[in-house]
Amino acid sequence: MSPEVEQLLAEEPHRRITIGDIEIILLGTAHVSPASARAVAALIASGEFDAVAIELCHSRQRSMLDPDAIGKLDLFSVIRSGQAPMVAASLALGAYQQRLAEQYGIEPGAEMRAAIDGALDRGLPVALIDRDIGLTLRRAYKSVPWWQRMELVGGLFAGVLSKEKIDESEIERLKEGDMLESTFSEFAERSEALYGPIIDERDRYMAANLRKLADTGETKRVLAVVGAGHLKGIEHYLDTAAEPPESIIAGLEKSPPKARWPKVVPWVIVGIILAGFVFGFSRNTDLGWQMVFDWFLINGGLAALGGIVAMAHPVTILTAAFAAPLTSLNPTIGVGFVTAAVELYLRKPQVSDFATLRKDVTEWKGWWHNRVSRVLLVFLLTTLGSAMGTYIGGARIFGRLFGAG
Repeated sequence: MSPEVEQLLAEEPHRRITIGDIEIILLGTAHVSPASARAVAALIASGEFDAVAIELCHSRQRSMLDPDAIGKLDLFSVIRSGQAPMVAASLALGAYQQRLAEQYGIEPGAEMRAAIDGALDRGLPVALIDRDIGLTLRRAYKSVPWWQRMELVGGLFAGVLSKEKIDESEIERLKEGDMLESTFSEFAERSEALYGPIIDERDRYMAANLRKLADTGETKRVLAVVGAGHLKGIEHYLDTAAEPPESIIAGLEKSPPKARWPKVVPWVIVGIILAGFVFGFSRNTDLGWQMVFDWFLINGGLAALGGIVAMAHPVTILTAAFAAPLTSLNPTIGVGFVTAAVELYLRKPQVSDFATLRKDVTEWKGWWHNRVSRVLLVFLLTTLGSAMGTYIGGARIFGRLFGAG
């Protein structure tokens, strides 16, 4: 390589890896550093590379190139397919990125954009080597015990929506990793189970994709733009992996296996509650009706409370109150689907809601002000209220049953 390129590399963290006749330059970048973006642009413009690999997945690339893409989603389809929590998490991560831009005048991922633009300008092939962020989040969520998941979700939203100024230490973390790692760094440091899908698995995945790219023989020198925190892991897996890259990628792209008990438990609970009703009526009609009243009051009341907290339309709140006790006895449909559909019908999001969505969700009040994000809140909070109502109401029913003598 030319002396100018060698000088550029000397000033940036990097690794040189040779696979057969292919040379891969792993360039470790800081995701919030303008200097890294300039270095990437200069290296690609040098003409020394015939392919560029980037630490992005297709969904993150779309989000980067079209920041308003998430606002163009069909909300009803999102909710029906069970993607509402994932969309809410994506909005929260986007809010964190927006806060960084506003507080420090930086653009996270600028070096990735520079890599894409530089490659397009020179007509170079671009390989997106990172794993889909949605799959990574699902594997991370499934990797921790169920009692830690609420802490994980709560920490995500509390951290990214806090009004406090982002500390300089957060910026230092971003200089070593990426937005995903920075957001979950506190949890990943404490949990080996979480560290795996967030960091280690992605190192393996990106290394396998680079080996796959090298195996094509269509390139001689690849510039791989990755976060500096990934250099060591990717280098390790490039040097040691013996398994075919396609096999590694297929294994790491598997969705986490779904446990059987989440599907069985709701039906068991419904069976127990219905049996309680039958037993109550068989002993005393008044007792049976009192149990039914308790069930509707507690389950419907807590679901309605979720709607109130979400600042749903009054009709949506009433719908939650009447629908939750019934949908809780039918695990194939949740009250959140019903209330979200009603809220969408009554308060259909306007073009302006989609246009300001990303900015609105950078503040707590924006989640309630924007009609798009409020529909997500209606879905999540009425679902949570009904779930709480099922357990509390069930306990109340059997308390009456066995306390009735």
